[in-house]
Amino acid sequence: MRRNRRLTAAAVSVAAISVVATACTGSAENTAKDDPKANTTINFWHGWSAPNEVKAIQENVARFEKAHPNIKVNVVGNINDDKLNQSLRSGGSKGPDVVSSFTTSNIGKFCSSGAFADLKPFIEKSKLDLEKTFPKVMLDYTQFEGKRCALPLLADAYGLYYNKDAFEKAGVKKAPVTFSELAATAKKLTKTKGDGFEQLGFMPAYHGYETTTEHYLGAWGPEYFDKDGKSNIAKDPAFTEMFTTQKKLVDELGGIQKLEKFRNTFGDEFGPKHPFHTGQVAMQLDGEWRLGMAKDAKVPFEIGVAPMPVPDSERAEYGKGFLSGTVMGIAPQSKKQNAAWELVKFMTTDTKAVVEFSNAIHNVPSTFAALKSPDLKNDPAFKTFLDIAQHPKSNTPAGAVNGATYLNAMQEFGYQYEKGTEKDLKAGLAKLAKQIDTDIAKAK
Repeated sequence: MRRNRRLTAAAVSVAAISVVATACTGSAENTAKDDPKANTTINFWHGWSAPNEVKAIQENVARFEKAHPNIKVNVVGNINDDKLNQSLRSGGSKGPDVVSSFTTSNIGKFCSSGAFADLKPFIEKSKLDLEKTFPKVMLDYTQFEGKRCALPLLADAYGLYYNKDAFEKAGVKKAPVTFSELAATAKKLTKTKGDGFEQLGFMPAYHGYETTTEHYLGAWGPEYFDKDGKSNIAKDPAFTEMFTTQKKLVDELGGIQKLEKFRNTFGDEFGPKHPFHTGQVAMQLDGEWRLGMAKDAKVPFEIGVAPMPVPDSERAEYGKGFLSGTVMGIAPQSKKQNAAWELVKFMTTDTKAVVEFSNAIHNVPSTFAALKSPDLKNDPAFKTFLDIAQHPKSNTPAGAVNGATYLNAMQEFGYQYEKGTEKDLKAGLAKLAKQIDTDIAKAK
């Protein structure tokens, strides 16, 4: 899936969903009255917009309609969370019956507000065994506080891309396994030019492409909240370790001002002039989609892919990583929820449908069966992401009733800490924890 589309959705969705929260209510009881075997038409809204993505959706819908000839699907694409929530708020026959979102961090908001319908009665009626169907992390990011309002539809796994030619020239034999090794390797790969860089081993700054606080934390897998639902950011040592590790890497590679000056020379994240494609950076934290983009850009070097490094104390857990993905659910106002469920179930659990969709848009499959399917097209590099997706320690941030608000606050703190505005990490994290708790309390 396209990260630029998901980031656009994340930026607007929190405010939009807050309006929906007062207009939608969920229920654990299946009150849908429609007959899924009757002739009907349902509306499916999704966020994909690239031609190959839209084509892949249409092909899967065609498979569904062949298997369910009584249900016709009207597909509407290029829908971000803002447009989606406006429709959910207004309702009406032209609104969606089946909904999808790229913003896993908003699942807490979707489920707690009733913006997405509770799927429990549909799952029970279908006798769908979730734990045997989906990896645990994907099940985690499609529910909130025991309420399941979505199922996973393909996933993103994050790893480390590296320029094998640059490695060879620098005498580096293998990808770094720990963050200490990442720092040492980044220094070896860095070539200065005047007061700047000719080549940077790794861009650690939080404004860098994909090097966000939550993506870094995938290497630690912290507990974002305690058992009472309070922010754990000042208590779990993983947060202190991550912020300290990242800041040290920033300083050792020249400091934030020098790095930011170099970052401003980068091309677009989703274009051929991405800094990894051009050789400006030799290592890049990124998702599985970068592999196809780099090949499409015809990079003049051999690409290596590995899991992201882990903390030095967690070497045994190397192979884990950050996961996120598309979620799919049912509109609570839909009068055709039973028919809608048939499409949700098909697209998220039918092995052929999941595999073909994964092959078409180069995302990680979201079911155990699809991950192991012989029909899945992948090369050794892509297999790295399949392994990350199945690693028992791979993780994603916990959900919250106010969606991504706490993650945005943490990211803002990261900006201030890496540039030295926040000098006392312990005090800063304690203050941040209080802010997170206050924001969540206001949202309830």
